[in-house]
Amino acid sequence: MQRPIRISTTLVALVLAVSAHANPPVAGDDLDKLLANKGLLAQIDQVRQSVGEKASDLVVTAMGFLGVPYRRGGNTVESGFDCSGFVKAMFEQTVGLVLPRKAAQQAAATQKIERADLQPGDLVFFNTMRHAFSHVGIYIGEGKFIHSPKPGAEVRVESMAVSYWNRRFDGARRVPATAPETATAQTN
Repeated sequence: MQRPIRISTTLVALVLAVSAHANPPVAGDDLDKLLANKGLLAQIDQVRQSVGEKASDLVVTAMGFLGVPYRRGGNTVESGFDCSGFVKAMFEQTVGLVLPRKAAQQAAATQKIERADLQPGDLVFFNTMRHAFSHVGIYIGEGKFIHSPKPGAEVRVESMAVSYWNRRFDGARRVPATAPETATAQTN
């Protein structure tokens, strides 16, 4: 019984954090006045809110898969997930974007960002097999990420500050709102 309560508390905290980050206060400089006069400020806020909601949905959806077993080559809840299969499935189910299958391909298809700029829903990459971008997870905020780590393990949340992950951090990427050539929008 304790685990669902802890997960629920974590989910509420993450949703609140994403919501607060998605709607920063508007500064009163000349650019903001110009944008407001042209009616663009409201549109920008609407897009910002939409992106924040998608990131929040992505994190909440991913958290619903805690405990699903690792399986090499797996990309469904029935078969289990490997790291890139988990990321691919979460983006398809929540955001409607089809990402490449392998972690290195996912890194190549997304926009590089600085570690300090990480936001919930961004991808974090690690060198766990002596080559770049050999592992991927989804950043959930507060220095933590969710991933499917290795054979015998399950989808779980871990801190990037842990020595193992910190030493192997290989970069952060953001999936653009509009799909790049190698990550295409899913059609219904």
